Amino acid sequence: MTRQPLTMTNSVLDTLMPMHLLVSACGTIRRAGPTMSKLREGPLAGQAFSTLFTVRRSRRDPTGEESFIPLNQKLHLVFCDPPKTSLKGIAVPVLGSSDILINLSFGLSVVDAVTDYELNSADFAATEMAIEMLYLVEAKSAVLEETKQLNARLQGAKIAAEEQAYTDTLTGLKNRRAMDHVMERMTSSKVRFGLMHIDLDYFKSVNDTYGHAAGDAVLQTVGRILSEETRGDDMAARVGGDEFVLIFNRFTEVSRLVKTAERIIERLEVPTIWEDAQCRISGSIGITTSDFYDTPDVARMLADADAALYLSKDKGRACVSVHDPAVGQEAKGAPLGPPADRAGQQAGRLG
Repeated sequence: MTRQPLTMTNSVLDTLMPMHLLVSACGTIRRAGPTMSKLREGPLAGQAFSTLFTVRRSRRDPTGEESFIPLNQKLHLVFCDPPKTSLKGIAVPVLGSSDILINLSFGLSVVDAVTDYELNSADFAATEMAIEMLYLVEAKSAVLEETKQLNARLQGAKIAAEEQAYTDTLTGLKNRRAMDHVMERMTSSKVRFGLMHIDLDYFKSVNDTYGHAAGDAVLQTVGRILSEETRGDDMAARVGGDEFVLIFNRFTEVSRLVKTAERIIERLEVPTIWEDAQCRISGSIGITTSDFYDTPDVARMLADADAALYLSKDKGRACVSVHDPAVGQEAKGAPLGPPADRAGQQAGRLG
């Protein structure tokens, strides 16, 4: 039985091998498949094969004659001009002609090629295995993007939850848990810091006279004042109903801490207006610093600052006391009477 030579129309070639090249014996491209044509601007027909491609691992063909491209063996090509996409394929002689038919594919570079040339599934033969890989890549990319967005949402929720867990919702200051965490970190890392314990004077009178809504307004004003009197790397915390702790990072000069405390007292004594009422409070403050201790201990420092605070209370309130373990407690400032009895006076007389 005589075999008839296989013939293909151009449309068949384009369907089965959309990345084919038909090249003359002298190396001129005579025809290019539709996908191959998309890889470069302008028509490929008429251009020299050697100006478009570099042949890797080129060697003599089986006849021993030097050829511009090896026949009947695996080809490794790369475009001469950017993007220098790598291609794989095979070249075979065309029966009854001196032309060479080259069928190419992207191989492992298909993912980059799809992006570089904006290709889609219609640009590949139906039997091209790269299509399956593209589907997998697209599915993986979709999953990774969804996972990335989910992780971002989870991280945001985690940060929000942690922030809420460490924040006093009424004043916006940190809470006792945050204070404990910061002090433990600073003592363990041997960071120098000043510690200030504040208790509001006459706050109960505001609650009893005007109600808890007025008291909340006063506490919010106190929170704002303490935030403004601390720096970005300091911490202001509400640790009880009307108790506050300030931690001053690397700020341990007693005279300056006392001046800061006196300024806070002065600002606290400015009445908070609630409806038609003037809500008047003051503050008693106790101070200690990490410099006073060979080995700073959180519990001891808090106890000492608390003791200094109550010394201020015993002295008549509205003043600041310093606790130095080496010399005992020292009161600073002259206590004044209830703020309702001294409207318009200047708290600068504390000095």
